[in-house]
Amino acid sequence: MADKKYVLFITYYFPPAGGPGVQRVLKFLKYLRDFGWTPIVLVPKDADYQARDESLVKELPEDLIVRRAPIFEPYDLYRKFTGKQKGVSLDVNVIKEEGAKLSMSERVAEFIRATLFIPDARIGWLLNAVKEGRGILREYPVRAIYSSSPPYTPALVARRLHRLSKVPWIAGFRDPWTGFHNTPDRWMLPRAIDRSLERSVFKEANIVEVAWKGIANDALGKYPEIPREKFVHIPNGFDSADFPEPDIRKRGERPHNRKCTITYSGSLYGPRNPLSFLKAIERLIERKEIDPENIKLRFMGRFGAEIHEMLDRPLIRAMVEKIDYVPHARAVELLLESDALLLIVDEVPTVAEIVPGKVYEYLGAMRPLIAIAPPEGAIGDLLRETEAGEAVRQSDIEGQARLIKCIYDDWREGRSSFAMRPEIISRYERREATRALTELFDRVSA
Repeated sequence: MADKKYVLFITYYFPPAGGPGVQRVLKFLKYLRDFGWTPIVLVPKDADYQARDESLVKELPEDLIVRRAPIFEPYDLYRKFTGKQKGVSLDVNVIKEEGAKLSMSERVAEFIRATLFIPDARIGWLLNAVKEGRGILREYPVRAIYSSSPPYTPALVARRLHRLSKVPWIAGFRDPWTGFHNTPDRWMLPRAIDRSLERSVFKEANIVEVAWKGIANDALGKYPEIPREKFVHIPNGFDSADFPEPDIRKRGERPHNRKCTITYSGSLYGPRNPLSFLKAIERLIERKEIDPENIKLRFMGRFGAEIHEMLDRPLIRAMVEKIDYVPHARAVELLLESDALLLIVDEVPTVAEIVPGKVYEYLGAMRPLIAIAPPEGAIGDLLRETEAGEAVRQSDIEGQARLIKCIYDDWREGRSSFAMRPEIISRYERREATRALTELFDRVSA
């Protein structure tokens, strides 16, 4: 045991959890041993995951050490209070567009959430997780601790264990913390508490590892006294093992679809919605530039109620194929069966810096991207680097129509207007991201 380099992972999202939140940690755990590190994972017991994918359990190393600590989750109470049915996904139905009307029960529930659940609704895991974590540190010679956020409670668990043990700690973030568009709008006192917790995590962690650069910029804008060199960017990626054809160049061969098929995969809600894209499609139909009989708009994932209404618009209703959340392997198959892939970034003030993890899996599928995002932002830079598609602002309906027409004409004529650079795209393999993370472990534990 002493000759092994153990690292303790503290995470909320863990198989059988589904959705994008679980993929980053799952792939790290899958490849860590290739670089000499043995993971131990601390996760909640019987967590209330909004999406489940039992197939992901098969990707975990067979001898992975997993410890579970009980968690109190308030979601069933929230559903009862707001009149939502048991099992309704709250993440896609709670996040609303700015200015959207809320019912009285939703306003009260949001006030309670913003006042009592700091930093998030998983705070009921903190004490049990710390207790279990202390047991792990007594049993194994752990050389490093890694926490994955959001949610942000795992960072507080890691902070406590780091304080008690002095074991080096890397705090990982897939999204910013306070003030991000899907975090509560708190009043003065809980906001100050939340900011204090955030600052302490950034200050006390040995390294803060971020999935996109905007997370570091957000933190440094709030806490300029923290050294910039503490923040390390390790981008998300794709795993070639998830694709039936591991050769990325062969993956780029075009499918032979009877209809031009544009696929969206993921969640849609409030500020992340397809309305401008649908308007662009309607404009092309009205101008007779595309034949609605020859195009399929496939949306797969979990959607808020308002999204279902958008997809039922009269002009496009017959073109839409809605698919509920499916196992990850099936989602990959549907990406590969598409002529183009649709990416929609939340329309929020920080939109230019947001880089969803989904974009890398799209790149791995080697299908052209239609990205509803600022062309001059991080997504636009990535697409120019890989020549995999184009980013168009949400407000630019005509620009979206032009890009959709290009995809449609390519399908009709059997060509591709996008070069796609596999030698660049292959740099974003999950295994390479894991290599970069283990280099951080080596650094802090030296």
